[in-house]
Formats: sequence, structure tokens, C-alpha cells
Amino acid sequence: MRRTELEAVLEAKGISKRFPGVLALDDVSLALRPGEVHALVGENGAGKSTLIKVFTGVYRPDGGELRYQGGPAAFATPMEAQRAGIQTIYQEVNLVPMMSVARNLLLGREPRGRFGVIDAAAMYGEAERVLAGYGVDTDVRRPLRTLGVGAQQMVALARAVSVDARVVIMDEPTSSLEPREVETLFGVIRKLRERGIAVMYVSHRLDELYQVCDRVTVLRDGRLAHTGPLAELERLKLISLMLGRDLNEVRSDGLTSFSRDHAGEPHRNGQAPVVEARGLTRRHVLDGVDVSVRPGEVVGLGGLLGAGRTETAKAIVGALPLDGGQVLVAGAPLRAGSTAAAIRAGVSLLPEDRKAEGIIPTLSVRENIALAALPALGRAGVVSEAKIDRVVEIFMRRLRIKAASPHQLVSELSGGNQQKVLLARWLAVRPKVLLLDEPTRGIDVGAKAEVQALIDELAEEGLGVLLISSDLEELVEGADRILVLREGAVVGELSGDEVTEERIMATIAEQADG
Repeated sequence: MRRTELEAVLEAKGISKRFPGVLALDDVSLALRPGEVHALVGENGAGKSTLIKVFTGVYRPDGGELRYQGGPAAFATPMEAQRAGIQTIYQEVNLVPMMSVARNLLLGREPRGRFGVIDAAAMYGEAERVLAGYGVDTDVRRPLRTLGVGAQQMVALARAVSVDARVVIMDEPTSSLEPREVETLFGVIRKLRERGIAVMYVSHRLDELYQVCDRVTVLRDGRLAHTGPLAELERLKLISLMLGRDLNEVRSDGLTSFSRDHAGEPHRNGQAPVVEARGLTRRHVLDGVDVSVRPGEVVGLGGLLGAGRTETAKAIVGALPLDGGQVLVAGAPLRAGSTAAAIRAGVSLLPEDRKAEGIIPTLSVRENIALAALPALGRAGVVSEAKIDRVVEIFMRRLRIKAASPHQLVSELSGGNQQKVLLARWLAVRPKVLLLDEPTRGIDVGAKAEVQALIDELAEEGLGVLLISSDLEELVEGADRILVLREGAVVGELSGDEVTEERIMATIAEQADG
């Protein structure tokens, strides 16, 4: 019997999971087979994390069936799933930082001597032997927190696979690893495959997937978009499945679907950049990223989840500490690591997650809009209520924010109107450049069109815009030129007739070696 015909060790059959107002998983099926490495991919909101939590007992599905080792399964807790042989290695190390490396590795399985007392010498010897196989050479008596993040990740991996695991789920396991550690990890994965252990591998790094994975399942918007052998799926097709764009559709309309003049306007191209980022570098995150935006120009950032788009925007406004690089506004260096300095210089960021990093739900529409502009609306620490009212009125009218009154709680507004409130907040400080991270995500079609029209209007008035979007159509229609990122580096710049969905996907899909 071939490997692909083996009975699944862990299987989701028609799984659905609902949260208030959201159908996170809709009739999703996925089978993990012994001795097979199965990739799970998809963009933000695709349902990957929810499916992992269903597999590991964090969530109970609302519909469908979970099967394990040939029979129905229902794990009440993650501990119950672990005891059954389902081990998970998360992007964030979930061990005990103050405890020794050896205790973390062998917790609950420590060798014991007479009267049940832990045999420390045996424990340290066993820990050293196990970790040596993972390329970790350290004093196993030292606290885990004293190790680098990559070494901690390898300890977590060693712990997960040294128990009697039947399934190992790896969620972005290489995000903190050095190249040497990545190669060690791949060696471990191959050994797991040889031992007949099923591996589910979640990663946004396509090169990795094609190196170690046998099959792939693509989720999009909580639904199953594709499942099958990875070797039979070319990179461009995989990316189109993840982004929800049919290749034939893109090829038929890729040169006619955009509305902006991608040939560029001479008055824009001739001007000096209003903001310029040079060589932005942060270990494991950004690799020498260069970005410039001129007055009245909309520059798009394209790339898959984890490519470094959000991190680039945060680095520009000082919200992400850097190992190297420089940001200049109107030719003057910006003080590193200071969001206040960025705002004063005229650089504002509309964050991707408006609920966690944007709106303050317990405040009114008026208070949310005025928040960033308060220093400019008063004198000697005394804020002018009349000035606040005037600014709020102007922006509520201009952005057509639908609210019962400025004093209505912002949490009571629709998603589209909440997004407009955030836009109003940052426009109220009169920025020179606005960084927009997924500005239309999660809002309805009508509100999306209004926000897109507003971006065009602002650019026409001379505001520089950096537009980050996972929606290829939005990028193509909204941007004058597009920088494509992959694994923290700029791998292509598209302008003029090159600004098409097909070219963006082709640039993302190109092999790292060119």
C-alpha cells in the first residue's frame, strides 16, 4: 500500500466552527497520514489557527467530525490531545523560562531514583544526549530563558517529538531559527517521516514547503480551496489559490483592471520623497528594505502573509525596533524608535488590526477622532473643546461617517465606519504621508469603495500614501507602483504596464535564487 493510501491517523471531516458573527471554518476536511508531511497554508483569516485548535482540543467543532487513529475523537483539553499523542510546536515557545533546560525537556518524565526522588545526574545526561541530536550544545542546567530564541525553539521541538507522538503539528517553526537551525529542523522532520509520524507543517515560506512537504491543503476565508500532492502544484498556482485569484481570470483582465494611471505623473516622479526608508533590517523579520514615497504618490506593498509588509510600516513609524537602517522625512533623519517623533514629522500609520491597535471601544466617535490631534488643539495643556468639535465635524462630514452623533460609542458603529473614524484620527494631525495597513479588510463592499475613493482623493491633494493590502485587485487599482516583498526583502518593483495581478503573483513565486 502506498503512503498516500494509508488510513489517516488524524482527520477532520466536514468541520465547521462558528464564533459570534464569524464562520471561521466552513465544511473543512483534512487528513494527516502516517509518515507524511502535510502543509497547511492560507492568508490571514483563512482558518489555519482555528483548525489547529480544533485538532488539539482548544476548540470543539460546531459541525463535522474529528477522527483519530480510525475512530471518532473529542479532545476536551489540549492536555488530553497531548496524552493521546498529538504534539504541537507553536511559533511562540510555550515552555517554562525560569526552569532549567533539562527540566523543560523532560518535565513529567524525569528519571527517578530511590523513593521517587529525581535523579539529577541521569536527567542532565539524558537531556544532553537528546539535545545533541538537535544541534543544541549548551549547559542543560541553566534556565531556559538564558538561551537564544532559536535554541529555545529547538528544545520545544525536542520535547514534543521525544514523547510518544503520533502527530506533530508545527506552527511557523522556523520564524526564529538561523539557517543552520532550519537545516537541523528539516533533518528532524525527515526522521519523523521515516518513523511513520504524521507532521502538519504551517508556514508562509514557500521554499520551505517545497523542501519538506508531501501534500498541501489551502484554506481561504474558512473554506477548503485545495488539497493534494504539493509536487503537482506549481508555485504560481499555489499563490493564486491562497489569494483567491484564478490564473486565467488574472491573465484575461490583468492589463485592464486598474484605474490609476500607472505610467506615473511627471510632477510626482520629479519630486523628492516625502518619506524614505533605507536598508531597514531586523533579524528574522526585515532584510535591507528600501521604500520611498513621493507627495501625491500611492506606493503599494505586496507579498504573502509574513513577507514583512506590516513590519516595514511599523519600522517606518518607529513602532518596530531595528538592527539597522534609517528613515528620512523630507530629507531629514527621523529619530529611531519614536512613534511620537514620526507623528510630529508627519508620518501616520493606520494599523492592520483596528480593534487591537486602533479604536478605543469605550470612547465615543468624537474622542477617538480627536485622540491623536489633542496636542495641536490646545494651548498650555488646555484643550479647546470648540476646536475639537470643529475638527470632528469636518472629518465626519468629509468621510461620511454614519453615526447617531459624535458622542455615540465607536464600538456601536459598523466595521466600515470604525475604519473611517481611524482614518479621520490620523488625517486630523495633517500628515505628509499616511501608511495604510489593510485599510479595507473586514468592511462591506460599499464602505470599501468609499475608502478606496478617499485614498485616491487624498493622493490627488498631495498626500503620500503607502498602501498595504492582501487584495491584489485593490493594490493594482490603487497603487502607482508596487514593491513586492518576500521573507523580509524587496524582491521586485513594478510600475507602468507591469502593475498587474499576474506580475505580482509571478514575482512572489520566483525562486529565491532567481
